[in-house]
Amino acid sequence: MTSTSLEPFTFDPYDYGFHDDPYPVYARLRAEAPLYHNPEIGFWALSRHADVIAGFKDNARLSNANGVSLDPAAWGPHAHRTMSFLAMDDPGHLRLRRLVFKGFTPRRVTEMTDRIREITLDYLGPALERGSFDWIDELAGKLPMDVISELMGVPPADRTEIRRLADLLVHREDGVLDVPPAAIDAAIKLFTYYTELVAGRRRSPGDDLTSALVGAEVDGDRLTDEEIIGFLFLMVVAGNETTTKLLGNALYWAGRNPAEYAKVVAEPELVPDWVEETLRYDTSSQILARSATTDIEMYGATIPAESKVLLLAGSANRDAAVFDDPDSYRIDRVNQGNLASFGAGVHFCLGAHLARLEATIALREFVDRVRGYQLADTGIERVHSTNVRGFAKLPITVEVR
Repeated sequence: MTSTSLEPFTFDPYDYGFHDDPYPVYARLRAEAPLYHNPEIGFWALSRHADVIAGFKDNARLSNANGVSLDPAAWGPHAHRTMSFLAMDDPGHLRLRRLVFKGFTPRRVTEMTDRIREITLDYLGPALERGSFDWIDELAGKLPMDVISELMGVPPADRTEIRRLADLLVHREDGVLDVPPAAIDAAIKLFTYYTELVAGRRRSPGDDLTSALVGAEVDGDRLTDEEIIGFLFLMVVAGNETTTKLLGNALYWAGRNPAEYAKVVAEPELVPDWVEETLRYDTSSQILARSATTDIEMYGATIPAESKVLLLAGSANRDAAVFDDPDSYRIDRVNQGNLASFGAGVHFCLGAHLARLEATIALREFVDRVRGYQLADTGIERVHSTNVRGFAKLPITVEVR
């Protein structure tokens, strides 16, 4: 079937029911309308693994210049102010990415290993002593923000408020097909905060990432304040929210599949595989948008130039054409396949290594101390977002070793 519309079936990324479980919708899209059009909201969508990966790599016909968000308020030539080089095409994208890389180096990330472990244990120890606690409130929501904040040079006293604002940035209200007022207000407050942070580092540089970005230089070219602030915004969303959701999704699905968690308890070396299977099975970043630069012919239909095109990474990772038994959560899966979770091509996620490092360290410390755990019968709450999937609340009860 090559129809670009499904009737009476509708794919609405704002729908709270879709947020609860998007995967039956994805399955139907892959089978019935691999090129889907929603004229009411105004987007086209690609759901099959081959098309999503090809879309990520096709930066000529699918542009990032208007951003990567479905939301109208976040879409347009201004998107780079809050999404940095993720909302740019080459050569501007390459220039900014090279400059940012001068500060956000693999070495700087790797040097955080011991500190990530220390922060993890600072939160995990007291939580385990209580026996029952909220995994998001006590660890998953705090660790990534602390790591990003330490990299940036954000003082500990400011981190709770920065995390609150970051949560508001991604939350979408039921029935509102755009960025809600609370998210816009949060963005303004974060912009003000980061403006002051950058100004402070220009006056008095330190050894943090913000200072490194202020001093970054490639052939005499330097980052402007606006470019640094845009990257700090990107770090809060892409580096904080998605890692929080990854940690939450890992605990949720291993809790729903206790035999899988038992495998990791027996073989802690499987923790990196636990991370990878979670990235495949229920990835944090589900949907990323692109802008068609020209008419694109696919599946007997035409995506008109300037159309918004959604690349459904969450769907691609469940495609049976690539992954064996894709709807099963198997931590010791032999072939993880080519995950769409961090994108592909020139826009492959610069923070992928940091996200994997944080998740692997946190989950390994958890496994080393927890023989088994149960998800609470009540109190679990999902985040409602058009592109980020995960939990706002995840209460658990642990059996400590």
